[in-house]
Amino acid sequence: MAGEVPNLEASKLTALVVDDNFVNQSVHHKLLDRLGIKNDVVSNGQEAVDVHCSGRNYDLILMDMDMPIMNGIQATRRLREMGIESKIAGVTTRAEEEEVKEFMEAGLNDFQEKPLTISKLVSILHNLELYVQT
Repeated sequence: MAGEVPNLEASKLTALVVDDNFVNQSVHHKLLDRLGIKNDVVSNGQEAVDVHCSGRNYDLILMDMDMPIMNGIQATRRLREMGIESKIAGVTTRAEEEEVKEFMEAGLNDFQEKPLTISKLVSILHNLELYVQT
C-alpha cells in the first residue's frame, strides 16, 4: 500500500476546508480532490458556521485554528453547540500543548500539524473511521 493513494470517490465523502490562507486552502482542496473527496472551501470560522446554517453538511471539516472574524476554536465550539456531528480535524501550525488541548476540548475529533500531506490526510480519515485500508 505504500505510495498508493486511495480513491474514495465511490464513498461519496464530503469535506469542508476552513482556512484563511489561500495557499493552505489550495493545498488542502487539491489533497482532498486527489483522494476523490468532494470539498468546499471557506475563509474563516464564521463562514463555516454560516454554511452549516444554510443546511449544508459535511462528513469531514478541516479546521485551521488562527483565522480572522471567528477562529477555529470558536467555530468548532459553535458547530458542536449547533449539533453538527461532522468529524472535525484541527490542522494548524500552532501546536503548543495548551492550544492543542483547548482546540481538542472545543470538539475536535483529530489534530494534525501543518503542512498537511496526503499521508496525514489518510491518517485523519483512518483515525476518524471515514476510511479503512483494505
